[in-house]
Amino acid sequence: MEGIPQYKVVETTLVTDESLERIINEWVRQGWRFDGMQFAMSEASKRPAMAFILFIRFPSMIS
Repeated sequence: MEGIPQYKVVETTLVTDESLERIINEWVRQGWRFDGMQFAMSEASKRPAMAFILFIRFPSMIS
């Protein structure tokens, strides 16, 4: 792969399996490759308060 990669970070406060799947599928359909996910935890709960979903694409991947 050539060129400088582009990165996309999508932030969500709705951290459910359905919402994360929807976000990942939406951006992958647009030509981005899923690159990872980070969670921000809340001290008051054992569930994540936010998620940051990371995507990448290279200029050769852009149509």
